[in-house]
Amino acid sequence: MRTAGSARDRGSAPVEFALVSVLVVALLLAVLQLGLALHVRNTLEAAASDGARYGAAAGRRPADAAARTRALAREALSSRFADQVDARTESVDGLPVMVVEVRGRLPVLGLWAPVAALDVRAHAVLEQP
Repeated sequence: MRTAGSARDRGSAPVEFALVSVLVVALLLAVLQLGLALHVRNTLEAAASDGARYGAAAGRRPADAAARTRALAREALSSRFADQVDARTESVDGLPVMVVEVRGRLPVLGLWAPVAALDVRAHAVLEQP
């Protein structure tokens, strides 16, 4: 009668470890990639929102909002993640608002691998002097 630790099972632990560790590492890398993508998206959204609020202050122009957004994105990430920053004023429901749009890059596979397009838009009501 054979028991659980018999000669037939000898050497199976390293093989099982190798098979399971590949899956665990792949899962870990996927979670890290998701975290990186969310970080980039949230950072660009925060930069656009802050830039819109900054540009909406009395006496400021859309160029000020765009410059502030670029500076914040460059500080937090890198200039390569915020390719194009546009700011303009629009009217929404009769209110003048500052609109900041950021067209950026979302890393798909690590920081140096292919990227996908990411568009972020933020609004802030203009202050009246």
